[in-house]
Amino acid sequence: MNLLIVEDEPRLRSSLAHHIPWSDHGIEVVGLAANGNEALKYVGRKKTDILLLDIQIPGMDGLTLLKTILEKDKLLITVILSGHDNFAYAQTALELGVFKYLLKPAGDREILQAVLGAAEELRRIMEKRNNMAVLQQKWKENLPALQNNAFIQILQGCYGAAEREQLNRELSLNLSRENQYAVAVIDIDQAVDQEPGTNNVNSPPKRYKLMSVAKEWMDTESCRVCSDAFGMTILLFTAPKNEGSGDFILGVHSTTSKLLSIIQQSLKVTASAGISSKAGELDSLHELYKEACRALQSRKIYGGGIAFPYQGVRSSPADNPAISFPYEKELEIALYTMDKSRALQVLESVWRDSQSMLNGLEAVHEQVMYFSSFLIRFIHKQGWRIQEVVGKHAVFFQNIHLLKTPDHIYNWLEDSIRSIVAYGHSQGKTVRHQTVKTILELVEREIDQDLTLDTVADRLYVNASYLSRLFKQETGKTFTQHVLGRKMEQARMCLMEGCQVQETAYQLGYKDVSYFIKVFRKYWGTTPGCIKA
Repeated sequence: MNLLIVEDEPRLRSSLAHHIPWSDHGIEVVGLAANGNEALKYVGRKKTDILLLDIQIPGMDGLTLLKTILEKDKLLITVILSGHDNFAYAQTALELGVFKYLLKPAGDREILQAVLGAAEELRRIMEKRNNMAVLQQKWKENLPALQNNAFIQILQGCYGAAEREQLNRELSLNLSRENQYAVAVIDIDQAVDQEPGTNNVNSPPKRYKLMSVAKEWMDTESCRVCSDAFGMTILLFTAPKNEGSGDFILGVHSTTSKLLSIIQQSLKVTASAGISSKAGELDSLHELYKEACRALQSRKIYGGGIAFPYQGVRSSPADNPAISFPYEKELEIALYTMDKSRALQVLESVWRDSQSMLNGLEAVHEQVMYFSSFLIRFIHKQGWRIQEVVGKHAVFFQNIHLLKTPDHIYNWLEDSIRSIVAYGHSQGKTVRHQTVKTILELVEREIDQDLTLDTVADRLYVNASYLSRLFKQETGKTFTQHVLGRKMEQARMCLMEGCQVQETAYQLGYKDVSYFIKVFRKYWGTTPGCIKA
């Protein structure tokens, strides 16, 4: 700490400088001044931390000197050493923040303790200011991230109105009930031939660059840019309520489409956007955000590179059946016999026919989930594991949302079927004998009949014993086991779809309902009524 001594009496000034062991306590005397003008020169030339000051000095008095110094350097602490016990002086000294007011003749020890106390107080003040400066700097550095998180959590509906208003004030979000709002969600379109986990266009660096482009072009008071936990870019548009909502939404679409064009030019990739259906109040931000997210998923139907408005639910699941029952039977038979060509033909037919019926995103989701569950059920029935069978395609069974476009979905299904057939060949599950293939098809077509090995053998003009051995060798099951398994699978599905127990029994060739219930209970360990309930 640097000490400046201002004292007009030469002997006392010298004594203060040389008879007190300042250096032993980390204090350095940087100047001795006899009057105010000399003191000002020292302060101007050398950094002064502590001022040991007499009040009655030539020229300006000590208190006037202190006022002048404090105007330029407030980070200075003062100890007064005065020969006048004057209340007015003491009061002014306190107002100027003087640390200690000593009266002459004060002893060297008392003066030293006063200066050391002043030094400690100055250290505390400096540390406090430094900590405050650090906090302010950290707050300034982290405010954008805090604002981003607050916007996302508000859009996701995490806060009530009171909590939202508190965040609005504390983080300067500038959300006003006097404004109207719209939301757009932007994401890079993933290439169909790229697999998750590879260095694809949806990697974090690409998404970060997308957000950076959006911030550069869009981040203003009328359009706040933020990103969610998945890296997608969110645009929160705002405008005064006196601006027409129709014009406002048209502007949102125009601005978002222009941004998509800029992104394509800057990053050399296409991006899509989902936009809320309308302008909304501050309290409806969560709904607007959900609409924008749903609208973005329309790229799975129509492809990417454009901005999609939210259209609402245009169809019910009942209007969009996924796979018709005959097609499912055909596909299962083709897979069971490991007939790749036929399985792919059935897939093509299913896909072609279903596309003409699918007119909404929800229907596409139903389609994909149905295909996924169908293939999973088939694989598990064989006692296989998904990962072993389909390899790199397993990730899509776990994360269907990664399938971005209709072509991507179809390619995944086609590759999965190829993988299933290839795995079946490697496991010796292939049904090569044409007679057994014919039997399998017959069982599926006539599941509502009372099929026995003898009746099938007669129809095929072969010996029943030979047929039994051939079927077991090709499929690993007896004919009776296979028929029972297929009937019970179909029975369970019918009951779960709401069919009556009696109706289900008749559909599967059981004329005696009580016998059907007995067989069902033995196979599944529960009654048909429990499944239906």
